[in-house]
Amino acid sequence: MSIEVKKSSDGKELTIYLDEQFNFAHHKDFREAYRNESPGMRYRVNMARARHFDSSALGMLLLLKKHAGGDKAEVILEDIPGEIREVLEVANFHKIFTLR
Repeated sequence: MSIEVKKSSDGKELTIYLDEQFNFAHHKDFREAYRNESPGMRYRVNMARARHFDSSALGMLLLLKKHAGGDKAEVILEDIPGEIREVLEVANFHKIFTLR
């Protein structure tokens, strides 16, 4: 599996660790990572290992944001490689997500 998941000890935060590839082939695994979690939870997506990121990945992140509660939700994208950060900023994701 290319996606790893870790829940905080207090159960209030879920971190999703991406592998090198984050594209449509990982849609099911990514959705399964958070599907059964409550919308009030804080989500983190750790991109430290990501090297390939396509337009379907943007859509998957938006679906996570919607699941998390939309505009009120806290979804943090962290450890973002430079090229992927550029894509996120061009797509105005810095206005939707917290980028770290």
